[in-house]
Amino acid sequence: MNEQKEQQQPTPAHIMQVGMGFWASKTLLTAVKFKLFTLLAGTKLSAAAIKKEYSLQTTDRHVYDWLDTLVALGFLQRDGLLADALYYNAVETDIFLDTKKPSYMGGILEMGNNRLYRFWGDLDEGLKTGLPQNESKHAGNMNFFEDLYKDESKLHEFMNAMSGIQTGNFMTLVRKFDFSKYKSLADIGGADGWLSIQVALNHASIKCTTFDLPPVEALAKKKIAQFNLSDRIQALSGDILKDTLPSAEVITMGNILHGFNEATKQAVIKKVYDSLPGNGVFIAIENVIDDDRNKNVFGLLMSLNMLIENGDAFDYTPADFDKWTKAAGFKRIEIIPLAGPTSAVIAYK
Repeated sequence: MNEQKEQQQPTPAHIMQVGMGFWASKTLLTAVKFKLFTLLAGTKLSAAAIKKEYSLQTTDRHVYDWLDTLVALGFLQRDGLLADALYYNAVETDIFLDTKKPSYMGGILEMGNNRLYRFWGDLDEGLKTGLPQNESKHAGNMNFFEDLYKDESKLHEFMNAMSGIQTGNFMTLVRKFDFSKYKSLADIGGADGWLSIQVALNHASIKCTTFDLPPVEALAKKKIAQFNLSDRIQALSGDILKDTLPSAEVITMGNILHGFNEATKQAVIKKVYDSLPGNGVFIAIENVIDDDRNKNVFGLLMSLNMLIENGDAFDYTPADFDKWTKAAGFKRIEIIPLAGPTSAVIAYK
């Protein structure tokens, strides 16, 4: 009985884990910035060798602390202890955080470290003011994407981040949704064309168009050419809000709708509806929040990130999507779970 009471006794462990979670986050983000998991791919190294590689000026003890924290968090494995230890990648980090592997998804973590980490320090101000806390806060310009696309290095980082975080989602969607029923697809806000590439690689009869702002077109064409798909995927430039959307039987958007406020979301969905033929389908790939709003933690955090980035933008639930698409004229929706916290919400015309 006493043992059972002890087990039920409240503890502050969860409060401390989340409240000081930035400690663990920055430990991992620093390893990604240093490309530690690329250095350790296929090999084992001592702390002394790692310290020398990165010219670290701190004490040996703090190098051990950093590496052993990564071990405790599950990102590294270790044989031995302290000066006698050899460190090597855990399975997941070797697959997903080695920059030389096509499965690398660290781009989103690079952007998290280089941009979002400091912006999230002003979440309290964002909640008080309802204003973005990103670069536009200091520049006085609320158009994040126009600013981003002016800087080629930041643009590359953002494209890599989006491709990395969406790869598993796109591959799962291609398996779960039958694109073979359709002859054409237009990916609106298609970035470097990664979704179109995945669809074209798996469905030989479909023609694809990837549509994004002008600075992205060259990146998309280059990536499409790398997969020898230039004859089946075209890259077009345009603005979702200002220009006519490409015509296609399937229109997709990956992490696009969540970047708008509700009125703009509704206007974009109506624009999609008007662009689709009678058998048309609209697919939005997002970190869709569950209708109870208490399970998809990442989706809720992503919605707060939209406050940081855009001010009045937010992520949404299936019920929200159903309401907006029905108002535009769509007949029904379907939800397909993808990788991790992401789902495809599908509206049928």
